[in-house]
Amino acid sequence: MARTPAKTAMDSNDSSQMLIDERRRHILSLVQNQGRVLVGELSRTLGISQITIRKDLEHLQSRGLVQRTHGGALRLQSGALFDPSLQEKQKQHSEEKQRIADEAARMVQEGQCVMLDSGTTTTAVAYALKRFSQLTLITNAVNIAADLANTNFEVIVIGGTLRKNSFSLVGPLAEDVLDEMHADILFLGVDGFDVETGITTPNFLESRVNRAMVKSSRRVVVVCDSTKFNRRSLSRIILTSAVHRVITDTNLPRETEEALRNQNLELVLV
Repeated sequence: MARTPAKTAMDSNDSSQMLIDERRRHILSLVQNQGRVLVGELSRTLGISQITIRKDLEHLQSRGLVQRTHGGALRLQSGALFDPSLQEKQKQHSEEKQRIADEAARMVQEGQCVMLDSGTTTTAVAYALKRFSQLTLITNAVNIAADLANTNFEVIVIGGTLRKNSFSLVGPLAEDVLDEMHADILFLGVDGFDVETGITTPNFLESRVNRAMVKSSRRVVVVCDSTKFNRRSLSRIILTSAVHRVITDTNLPRETEEALRNQNLELVLV
């Protein structure tokens, strides 16, 4: 029987394309389930070169299925305006947030004045601070103030207009009050942390209050899980250079870790 090279080559190409599609579907499934993937880890687990993995991620991004980042990809969000509720955030990365909160509490000394912005990680910090007897807490988060009502702390709520999505107080009144405050340390939660762009949030009013908090604090400590890195939201709060310390989890991509350390800030991985 005569051989048909053209048909054999076509069959081979079809088979190869099927394998590529299966691999990309697998990668997409990992991103959707885990929130993000790293090029190095995919290369090791799938036994494929990092160049090929990067091409796969770029293909998925071109189809609007993932958000490409330096060193990997993230589950697709709804852009710079993506602003999940506090209840939605509480379900995500709870173990990492607890480790971050415990480490943050180790930075505090009895009798200090601590400032907390709104968010699930800073809420975890507030719980961790209950080990102290005497602290002054300044916050724009209504839920945090309520959580600390049964302590001996002096709790100062700055006032303002309530953002129901985050239980935070924002607006000119909040900014004016913060202008008269001074804290030893600020624990700042973030929605996006890009080393070049800085720290961002999807809400403009929130960014102004957070910026006022930074100005009123002697030491600025960013507390966030590693999925917040290499992400940009609508409004910038501060540049990376304004941060003294970052506390995050050990899943931080190596490239991001190196970039942060090159900024001469203190980086703690827990």
